[in-house]
Amino acid sequence: MKLITKIFTKQNTFLLLLVAMVLLAKLIPFQPSYNQYFNLSAFIDWGIAGIFLLYGLKLNLKEVVKDVSNWKSHLLIQSGTFILFPLLVLLFYPFVKDSEYYNIWLSVFFLSSLPSTVSSSVVMVSIAKGNVTSAIFNASISGLIGIIMTPLLMSFFLVSSSFSGNQTEIIEQLLIKVLFPIILGVLLNPIFKKWVTKYSSIIAEFDRLIILLIVYESFSSAFIENIFASVPSLVFLILAFSVIFLFFSVYYILKFFAERLHFKAKDVITTTFCGSKKSLVHGSLFLLVLGIPDEQKVLFLLPVMIYHSFQLFYVSWLANKIAKRMEVLGS
Repeated sequence: MKLITKIFTKQNTFLLLLVAMVLLAKLIPFQPSYNQYFNLSAFIDWGIAGIFLLYGLKLNLKEVVKDVSNWKSHLLIQSGTFILFPLLVLLFYPFVKDSEYYNIWLSVFFLSSLPSTVSSSVVMVSIAKGNVTSAIFNASISGLIGIIMTPLLMSFFLVSSSFSGNQTEIIEQLLIKVLFPIILGVLLNPIFKKWVTKYSSIIAEFDRLIILLIVYESFSSAFIENIFASVPSLVFLILAFSVIFLFFSVYYILKFFAERLHFKAKDVITTTFCGSKKSLVHGSLFLLVLGIPDEQKVLFLLPVMIYHSFQLFYVSWLANKIAKRMEVLGS
């Protein structure tokens, strides 16, 4: 119980730090002239590569292979993450494609194209007494699939919209910052496995540090260029409503299919929890890798931050509620 309390305290602290970074960007924005003292963009770029290198080092291939046999659950979870999520958002495309709300829609589609989280998926499934091994498999494989699927899904709209990102450059960035570091990490896993396990808590803090810096840099640019003048309160309300609606839609659709397929109670928990998660880590990193223009970064980051905050608070409460029900059923 103390461990659970500690985990939630850390998560809540991180959410508060995200808010603090936004406030800091407002009060003391990072000016371009500051780069002569500390090149924040370069540090973030190296940090992105570092995160995926560490991700490869942490990836336990034996655990992944062990749970391959539970294929129905895996297929449903990954379908929820990379098919159901985008399809639900695509339903609204005909209504917004020629309207002023197109970029808002595109920012929500960006959220829908992201992979699932790793750490919080496993933690929440563990608390709710779900299938933890399956959660580890799906959280790990989701990040790898996302390397291909997220850019692929976004490419249908980034090319045809006003974005000026060069496709060759995007592929190069994916190879240099994402794919190569992961492959290198997996190859070095046998050598550094003990080191990674020993310093896992410090590694997790490094992940959070890079995300906080990305948020600070993005919001600094937004405040310097006065971008929020073009993002009224109505936009925030639309984004908040959209992402919460998206969460509940995916959660209950996955639950419906999992129960219809007669999954065990533990696998239903894993399917609904892992399939309805979206990763702030990947969202922050792909924001840069995909070449989203500076004036659009905040708009794309907002749905991810809102969704991340909501899923942590709500799913934390839900996991404890399900855990109590599982205890009653088990007794």
